[in-house]
Amino acid sequence: MALLNQDFIDSITQDMPPHLSIDDFIQYSNRPLRASIRVNTLKISSANFIELMKPKGWRLEPIPWCTDGFWISLDSEIQLGNTVEHLQGLFYIQEASSMLPPTALFSQLNEADNATILDMASAPGSKTTQIAALMNNSGLLIANEYSSSRVKVLHANVQRMGVSNTALTHFDARVFGEYLYNTFDAILLDAPCSGEGTIRKDPSALKNWSLESSQSIVATQKALIESAFLALKNGGTLVYSTCALSRFENQAVCEHLRTLYPDAVEFESLSDLFMDADKACTEEGFLHVWPQIYDSEGFFVAKIRKTADIDRQVAEPKKQTNFPFTSVSTKTDTELRAYFKHTFAIELPTQSQIMVREQEYWLFPEKMQNLIGRMRFQRIGMKIADALKHGLKAQHQAILAFGAGANMVELSQAQATEYLMGRDIPLEAGLKPQGEVIVSYHNSPLGLAKHLGKRLKNSLPRELVRDKIVDSDASKAQ
Repeated sequence: MALLNQDFIDSITQDMPPHLSIDDFIQYSNRPLRASIRVNTLKISSANFIELMKPKGWRLEPIPWCTDGFWISLDSEIQLGNTVEHLQGLFYIQEASSMLPPTALFSQLNEADNATILDMASAPGSKTTQIAALMNNSGLLIANEYSSSRVKVLHANVQRMGVSNTALTHFDARVFGEYLYNTFDAILLDAPCSGEGTIRKDPSALKNWSLESSQSIVATQKALIESAFLALKNGGTLVYSTCALSRFENQAVCEHLRTLYPDAVEFESLSDLFMDADKACTEEGFLHVWPQIYDSEGFFVAKIRKTADIDRQVAEPKKQTNFPFTSVSTKTDTELRAYFKHTFAIELPTQSQIMVREQEYWLFPEKMQNLIGRMRFQRIGMKIADALKHGLKAQHQAILAFGAGANMVELSQAQATEYLMGRDIPLEAGLKPQGEVIVSYHNSPLGLAKHLGKRLKNSLPRELVRDKIVDSDASKAQ
């Protein structure tokens, strides 16, 4: 049962619109949150995923504001995070409301724009990977996370979902307005907040709520939205979102930005973002999602257009030197692309640049060149291969990102489970050894193996080996 203290109830009642009731809010706060997932269209279409999982007893109800988002119900309880389909990146377990901000960001963008986008507070990666899918891995996506421990989680999810157009940074996001001034076509700021909307997921989230502690974060939110606006190009779009419910963390922060730059800030209405969006729309055009409106978590989303240039607040920082990567020669570029094509039938993206660091080969998004030296990056693009004494060795993440449609050895459910648990796969006697191969499940890559004729020698990176895999067939679940 949700623990709502009276101070919170008194405060939030003042912010709730008159057509909603605090009794309904309390009632919905005590209901279990509906499970929801987002299909990863970098690997599979939603239509194909639905057909794939229907025989397994998965019932998927479309989420109105996300084309690839679904509420999921199963006949039996399954640990979704331990299914093969999740581990191979076919879907992301994501709360329905959190799919709103990227949808709002892309309501007037598409992958053809080849945009440069910033996600200012990225971990664990639900919205980052949703944005990458909406970009279809084109353009450039900078994903920033302030917490060092959460950067690792972010990176793992980016790799699992086959994202290749991303560079990760690890900064207090207040630096972007200074270091990457006037750079981005679009920015998502899913700001740190009091988390009032998460009560259905965490019943004790508001147990110790106080007005003072909630208001203490507003200064940070205002500094972040100012930084984001300075980093945005004239004509660009900023989406500000929180999982808070109070006006002072939401509408007031947006109004603060408009007060600072009245000639450059334009609020764009989200009332037509999806069917029935007007039910959560404020008079400013923001979405203020209360749990009882769509039977979801609470959330706030504002879309802001930059309509005029703003003078730089500080001098341009000095360029950073000692960048550890260099462009490969034309010969090496040709050799690497030929290796992937002849070994796996993989065509590496032409709109990318192959870079080298020591004996490692990396694929950078083409638009990354404009940002090198302007800021320090944790990880750019993806490592695709190592140079060995006699040839090349493809990397697991490159296979996950680019292996779809390549030559693959399809595994059964049982074999895929064995593979993800780090075990070799026995084969029928008399098969001819094929060397390095891609193994797949549902015709989507799982990783690499060495075909030795009698068995597939497992090449799954040790850190990805799982102790437990569950069957995604709900009819077989206990």
